[in-house]
Amino acid sequence: MNWELMWDSVPTLLRGVPVTLQLVGLALLFGAGVAFAVALLRLYGNRVTERLMAAYVFVFRGTPLLVQIFLIYYGMGQFELVRSSVLWVYLREPFWCAILALTLNTGAYTSEILRGAILSVPQGQIEAARACGMSRTLLFRRIMMPVAIRQMLPAYGNEVILMVKASSLASTITLLEITGIARKIIAQSFAVFEVFIVAGSIYLLLNFLASRLIRYAEWRMTPYLRARG
Repeated sequence: MNWELMWDSVPTLLRGVPVTLQLVGLALLFGAGVAFAVALLRLYGNRVTERLMAAYVFVFRGTPLLVQIFLIYYGMGQFELVRSSVLWVYLREPFWCAILALTLNTGAYTSEILRGAILSVPQGQIEAARACGMSRTLLFRRIMMPVAIRQMLPAYGNEVILMVKASSLASTITLLEITGIARKIIAQSFAVFEVFIVAGSIYLLLNFLASRLIRYAEWRMTPYLRARG
């Protein structure tokens, strides 16, 4: 075990943390918007939109994320329509291809989490809000969404952790995030075991912080947990 190499590789690997955080943060942000739209269309859309959204969820949950990244990064450039469009400014960059793949992937998973949370809102609360004269929009905004968000937080926390780990796949399309830098160091030192231990420890620390943030959000949004102290 080369402890000196492991210690020396820490600052170099930490340079990939901002790229990893950008990938995860932007993917979760855009994915939340996609998930919200997909969940609403599946719950309240017509039959056509419901089936289209169900097909999207089925495809992106049923295929490997690595395949999705390769199809977007290597496949989109094969179409002249894409290369001649304004989207090519972004799709020719590995960073935005990775963002797009991660967004579509987490959007599919999160939409199912959100849809299940909305469906699990107690019917008694909905009927009570209607009895108070709330409109459908106000009912959704004041009753259904707050309750659904509280109920989906534990499952969404798992999705956040999975996205942190999934961001390592961006190294396969030349992005120098944590895993990409680790592979570069390994190519120079051939110390696979030592370098990946350090890289794995950084991912472990990031996921620990993410899980703490989710737990704190759950505590803040759940009154009985705060009352219990």
